[in-house]
Amino acid sequence: MHENVNVVGVGGSSRPGSTAEQALRVVLDAAQRRGASVQLISGPALAMPLYDPRHGAITPQARRLLSAIAGADGLVLASPAYHGGISGLVKNALDHVEELREDTRPYFSERAVGCVAVAHGWQGAVATLAALRDVTHALRGWPTPLGAAINTSTARFSPAGACTDPHVQGQLEEIAAQVVEFATTRALATSRPESVR
Repeated sequence: MHENVNVVGVGGSSRPGSTAEQALRVVLDAAQRRGASVQLISGPALAMPLYDPRHGAITPQARRLLSAIAGADGLVLASPAYHGGISGLVKNALDHVEELREDTRPYFSERAVGCVAVAHGWQGAVATLAALRDVTHALRGWPTPLGAAINTSTARFSPAGACTDPHVQGQLEEIAAQVVEFATTRALATSRPESVR
C-alpha cells in the first residue's frame, strides 16, 4: 500500500496537446495508476511574463505553478527541444521557482524529478534532457535515474495517448515508477515517529 503522494507535471508547449505534453500525460497517468494524485500544468497555464526577480510571481498562473510545486512530493518536467535546449516557455516557468527560495522545502528540495525531452532528432532530445537534469540539480531536486529523450521521427503518440514505440512507453512508465517510489519512501520516512527512526 502506497502512501498517497502528489506528483506535479510541468511542461509542454504553447500548443495544447503538444508531443511534450502527451509524453508528460503518459508519465502522470502511470503515476496515478500507482496511487499518486497528479496535477498537470501545461500549455496556456505556463504562459507568464518573463520572470523578473524584482517583482516576483505576479500573475495567477505563476502563483498556481508555485503553489503546485510547493505542495508536490514529486515532479515531472517535460520540454520540447528548441534549438538544442529547453524551450523559453518551460525555462521561464522554472525561473519562477526562484520565488520558492524561502519555502520550507526551497526550490525542488526533497523531491524526485523525472525529466522528459522531445525533439525531431536525437541531438536536440539528448541535449535538452541533459539541460533539464542540470536545472533540476540547480534547483536542489533529485533527477530520477532514468530520463527520457524522445525522438519524434521514430516515436509518436496515438489518439488515445499511448506512445507508438513500446520502448519509449516503457521508459515513461518507469520514470513514473521512480518518482512515485521515491516520493512514497520519503513520505513514509518523514511521517514515522522519532522512536522508530
